[in-house]
Amino acid sequence: MQGFASTLRRMTGERRAIVDTPAGAPSPLQPIDLTDDASVSEVLDLAVRVGEVTLAAGTGAIDTANQVQFIASTYGLARCDVDVTYNSIVISAYRGPTLPPASTMRIVHYRSMDFTRLADVDALARKIRLEVPTPAVALAELKEVTRAPHPYNRWIATLAWAGMAAAISVLLGGGVLVAAVSFLSTMVIDRVGRVLNRAGLPFFFQQVVGGFIASAPAITLYNFQEQLGISILPSQVIAAGVTVLLSGLSLVGSVQDAITGAPITAAARFFELLMMTGGIIAGVATTLRLAALLGAELPVMSNVAPPDLAQVPTKVLAGAFAALFYALACYAERRGLTAAFAGGFAGALVFLIAQQVGFGPVLSSAIAATVVGFAGGLMARRALIPPLIVAVAGITPLLPGLSVYRGLFALLNDQTLLGLSALLAAVGTGGALAGGVTLGEWGARTLRRPRIVERTESLRRPIMRLGRADSVRSKLPVRSRRRSAVRWK
Repeated sequence: MQGFASTLRRMTGERRAIVDTPAGAPSPLQPIDLTDDASVSEVLDLAVRVGEVTLAAGTGAIDTANQVQFIASTYGLARCDVDVTYNSIVISAYRGPTLPPASTMRIVHYRSMDFTRLADVDALARKIRLEVPTPAVALAELKEVTRAPHPYNRWIATLAWAGMAAAISVLLGGGVLVAAVSFLSTMVIDRVGRVLNRAGLPFFFQQVVGGFIASAPAITLYNFQEQLGISILPSQVIAAGVTVLLSGLSLVGSVQDAITGAPITAAARFFELLMMTGGIIAGVATTLRLAALLGAELPVMSNVAPPDLAQVPTKVLAGAFAALFYALACYAERRGLTAAFAGGFAGALVFLIAQQVGFGPVLSSAIAATVVGFAGGLMARRALIPPLIVAVAGITPLLPGLSVYRGLFALLNDQTLLGLSALLAAVGTGGALAGGVTLGEWGARTLRRPRIVERTESLRRPIMRLGRADSVRSKLPVRSRRRSAVRWK
């Protein structure tokens, strides 16, 4: 218990990451000359490039704008207007009444879930906060970060996606065969997706192909299970593949933007999310319709009962490993992998406990996501990683892949009311996950240690010291000795 308490105290320290939005920048020792257009442009370029990396990784618009504004104000551009939208960053710096404002704009052409790059940019922002290097030095370091190759081979990322699908299938109640089929089909999805991406196929159609590949092996094995001597539930395999396809979408960022006051960016991200999810649904629906035309049968969908207490440890570990594999697939560093595992463990545990208590799937998802967001903010200070890594990885095993498949299956079998209810439940679960993460991060952001601990980095305990005058008072009755000298050890 003492070791756990010591670790908890270190995790709730004042080491800041992106979640701890800086209130103001330190005054630089030698601010840039506001009349020098080249120096001002260099600072603005550095600020928008930092914002480009954070926005491309899925960070919310408000947090990105605060980061950009902080970088600019650190070098003396204190009065800046920053506008962050879905794929653009605009910054305008006020230089006084006699000089025209300086402005620049950066278009974000890509979405890259590279957690190592995001952590390196967060470390660079921390370095700028503490050391205030010259803009040229900071810009050179930023270019090295953005041009550096991925820390892992692409095949490792492919195996990580496959391992994530296998872990999610176990979380949904599948056995060894279901996990193996999910593993192999997800490997095919990832490799085919990379080929189609290099060919320039729009991402919507890549999702359609992914949904098709996620469904076809499971349906085929189910219809030949008697000949093969196996037993398999295709819903578990398909739901695992759908969850993997959903995990790369900006669910947290879209809802977080809507909550924190960036409705335009939230609407754009949410529409993209709907389109990509529609691609997955189209791929799965195409497979189911082809199977029906060929005379293939599928088992009737039924509501999934909460797991028994004996299954909870296995499912919790499956959720933790799913979060770990997702972070690995997004090229997280070692500290990020450990934090993601802890976040997935906490999220799966709280979700399953909430289901055992009797909460519905939506409310259970919200509670679990709040815990994940809160834990991510605390672990981010200790591990010095952006909390987005823990938050996104922690809620990934809880994405409603099974609800999406159940609703689609019901719609294709003329069960309109049941299908719409399941799809709306999936939307509600996704919103609950993103909203819970935002609430948890807010709680971690507002949590502070006592001021005396911030000053001394350790808690000082008051002790009693008796001086010469106090030794005389010590001989008096207790009521006469209440005012003793209190000093800090």
